[in-house]
Amino acid sequence: MSNDLKSPHISVVSPVYQSEATVDELVARIAESVSGITADYEIILVDDGSVDASWQKIADNCKSDPHVRGIKFSRNFGQHYAILAGLAASKGDFAIVLDCDLQDDPRYIADLLEKSAEGYDIVYTVKKRREHGVAQNLFANLFHRIYNWLVDDKNISSGGLVGAYSLITRKVVDNYCQINDYYRPYIPTLNWLGFSSAYITIEHSKRPIGKSSYTLMKRFAHAFNAIISQTDKMLMLSTYGGFLFTFVGFVSIIYIAIRYLTSGFAAGWASVVSLIILSTGLILSSLGIIGMYLSKVYLQTKNRPLYIVDEAIN
Repeated sequence: MSNDLKSPHISVVSPVYQSEATVDELVARIAESVSGITADYEIILVDDGSVDASWQKIADNCKSDPHVRGIKFSRNFGQHYAILAGLAASKGDFAIVLDCDLQDDPRYIADLLEKSAEGYDIVYTVKKRREHGVAQNLFANLFHRIYNWLVDDKNISSGGLVGAYSLITRKVVDNYCQINDYYRPYIPTLNWLGFSSAYITIEHSKRPIGKSSYTLMKRFAHAFNAIISQTDKMLMLSTYGGFLFTFVGFVSIIYIAIRYLTSGFAAGWASVVSLIILSTGLILSSLGIIGMYLSKVYLQTKNRPLYIVDEAIN
């Protein structure tokens, strides 16, 4: 398949969840941006189990515009599975992934293509600043710093300002869809693939309607799953912590024994109780980390479909 930038076949993939108020505007903005580049494009909207009228809005756009394709999940499977479904259904030389909340402006698609023409298979977008709340921005920055340290990732995601908005070439799409991991966070998985990558800087718009469906707990769970799915370093840290506490405990016993023999020193009960609580907490947290890894193995070996399509249009 030719990657002729003069008339590329472009697939734009957007996961949709509880976004009935933004679907029409999203399609209009994408069509306006992409139609100025090529007439050969498709807009793939994946309804991730919305309980509002999102699917009806998608269906209406599919009827009025043959460039729009709709995929409806049987239930909510998650944003990253919706991205996977859209990419698996895509046919373009290039695939653009962007969120449906209108915070990612489709006008940057031309810039993504221009950057890709320099020889890059993946082009990320880096936001000058996130138009989220203070707590969300702090959490995103903290997560990316911890994640980059745990997976030894020195990629552009270190600032926590890289989102799903990106361009990938056909060969990246094909390889991404071949990965058999049960849990595959989009950006970390692209990083793992290892193709040549670059980035462009964009403005992140404020959400015009509604609020994010990602609560703090959902963000924490997603961050934890992303770390576990990409590295076993937490198991190593748990092991190192166990050895450290064993060493400290051994040295403490020798110290107390020497003090007792030389000066009649006897440790107080408070210090003993504190050490018991601390060591118990370490043991439980280590068991919890092991349990999380085992749960991922369990889900992987069940070999269930990653998502179920209830309906598709166009």
